[in-house]
Amino acid sequence: MFSQENNEKLTRVGPGTPMGNVFRRFWMPFLMPEEVAERDGPPVAVRLLGEDLVAFRDSEGKLGLLDRYCPHRRVDLLLGRNEQCGLRCVYHGWKFDTRGNVVDMPAEPADTPLKDETRIQSYPIVEWGGLVWAYMGEPEHMPTVPPEIEWGLVPPAHRYISKRLQETNYAQGVEGGIDSSHVGILHSLLDEDTSIPFRQRQISPNSRIPYLASDTAPRFFVRHTDYGMAIGARRNAAEDDYYWRVTQFLAPFYTMIAPNQQGGPIMGHAWVPIDDHNCWLFTMTWNAARPLEAHELDHGGVHTRVMDDGSYRPLVNRHNDYKRDRTEQRLRSSTGIEGIGMQDTAVQESMGPIVDRSRETLGSGDAAIVGFRKWLLRSADDLEQGKAPAVAAHPEWYRVRSAAIILGKGTDFQVGAGAALRVD
Repeated sequence: MFSQENNEKLTRVGPGTPMGNVFRRFWMPFLMPEEVAERDGPPVAVRLLGEDLVAFRDSEGKLGLLDRYCPHRRVDLLLGRNEQCGLRCVYHGWKFDTRGNVVDMPAEPADTPLKDETRIQSYPIVEWGGLVWAYMGEPEHMPTVPPEIEWGLVPPAHRYISKRLQETNYAQGVEGGIDSSHVGILHSLLDEDTSIPFRQRQISPNSRIPYLASDTAPRFFVRHTDYGMAIGARRNAAEDDYYWRVTQFLAPFYTMIAPNQQGGPIMGHAWVPIDDHNCWLFTMTWNAARPLEAHELDHGGVHTRVMDDGSYRPLVNRHNDYKRDRTEQRLRSSTGIEGIGMQDTAVQESMGPIVDRSRETLGSGDAAIVGFRKWLLRSADDLEQGKAPAVAAHPEWYRVRSAAIILGKGTDFQVGAGAALRVD
């Protein structure tokens, strides 16, 4: 039974919380580059790890991330003027550079000591791998670069990244991303020739989707690794073979989904905590070998259309019942909700913004969920004892892939899929 105390520790991410302290040891993606593309453009509101912040790009192209409120009278800097290499508060004109230094105080005497004594909270940010990243921890612990996950290493034409708001705690998203047992059920399509639930049609000649439908109770093998966990879900294939879906959990909140087809694109997610009740969901599709083709950009509706008001709220969301079609649910699909991404979001948001894990009944298919929770809680406990998560300082440990592969019975999945799981 998962205790309420552990649930509190797992889900609380604000300043000073054990889990928030863990996340502050990592670079975290939080903006799409187009959100801060313009030099001297409007500042952008940011909420990350329970803090209200503001991001901007200055006249020289440098990126800044500051406390949202001016240290003078706490005026909202989202009202501010981005000009001549600094963000100026419109109330009394205090102006801050990207590092949080005060560069102008027009309402104070020219020789005021306040200019040298005052700073605003600022955090380093970088643009890398198609996203903008922040580091919110102590400077002496800052990793040299963000984690070298493969989608950040490939050329831009080889990847596609989208962003959307999810109204749940980050942990619910991660747990959905590493849960392979739901794939052949939640995302199933009914066969046209039968009314048996969870029987999927074959999508293409090279697809392994039928294995997911024919064996809906995979056996799980969880291997703890330097970067997190490699999760092997084993299903029956032929008499002498198993079908393995190897997914990845990469610390502290990344997941990687096995491709549906041989040589097809890989997909992954980053579940970045906004606060205790919301997270940013970044979805990545990439192929290291070649540029993505047009039909691969959103195979199965993993990426989701969002509102054009800057909120990144999905057009299909809990406020319009995910546009669920009960006729479609009865005749064709498991949920009546269009798109894999929104099917996942619907079930995760249905649990509430923070799920009460003390009331769960976990089964054999939840081995990866248990492993994930243990990793987080152990990392928080270790950090409180002065032992930092080693993976934060080793971006090269993230150079792994997910895989879908048929192996002979008796072959260990990490051995048999070894080449497919490595990024050379």
